[in-house]
Amino acid sequence: MSTQHPFHLVEKSPWPLTASIGALCLTMGTINLLHANQATLLLMGTIIILSSMYQWWRDISREGTFQGLHTFPVTMGLRWGMILFITSEVFFFIAFFWAFFHSSLSPTTEIGSVWPPTSIIPFNPFQIPLLNTAILLASGITVTWAHHSLMEMNHSQTMWALTLTVILGMYFTALQAFEYMEAPFSIADSVYGSTFFMATGFHGCHVLIGTTFLMICLLRHLNNHYSNLHHFGFEAAAWYWHFVDVVWLFLYISIYWWGQ
Repeated sequence: MSTQHPFHLVEKSPWPLTASIGALCLTMGTINLLHANQATLLLMGTIIILSSMYQWWRDISREGTFQGLHTFPVTMGLRWGMILFITSEVFFFIAFFWAFFHSSLSPTTEIGSVWPPTSIIPFNPFQIPLLNTAILLASGITVTWAHHSLMEMNHSQTMWALTLTVILGMYFTALQAFEYMEAPFSIADSVYGSTFFMATGFHGCHVLIGTTFLMICLLRHLNNHYSNLHHFGFEAAAWYWHFVDVVWLFLYISIYWWGQ
């Protein structure tokens, strides 16, 4: 650790480089799978990404818990990094909403000049989508309960609230997978299918990532890594989960309800 800059990188780490290599292999492997039906590069990229994630999170947990390297300037840097990351994610989803509203507000003749396009049967917004909305809203309440319990040093309530949040996240994912299997249209069915599956699919990926994030927080909590004043790892997971909740509300209102 540099004595001149204790607020920057607390230790030299190879994991940003390996994660970048893994992301490249993952992207190229996906293209290779779609065009050449070969999954070797995709599998290699997945293994590299998962290995980098595990070892990077392990190092950060070790720095913040056992080595005491997460001083106030370091945690402020982590906070700003998370804020900027979530901001970038907001603009990522804005692109999908832009594509959806661009096509739905002025439907072209190729899709029948109507929205939803001719021959598309949309989902009923008051069935599984409404249930998933209730699930995510409930998970937002349970993660807030966990946060307040942690600040009040109530170990058991934090554990139960985090466990409930993880279960609700997995339940949401299972319902969305069932919805996809029962879908009367595919991603290849006009611009409606493309925008629907891209927006809801990427949101589903974010739910999986957030659920994993919260599972790591639960394991760390069970190992007494957090105190009532020093728990930014959990705070970052809670911020991310609330972001996922808000994005889903916009998805539900615009794509499922208004766009049907």
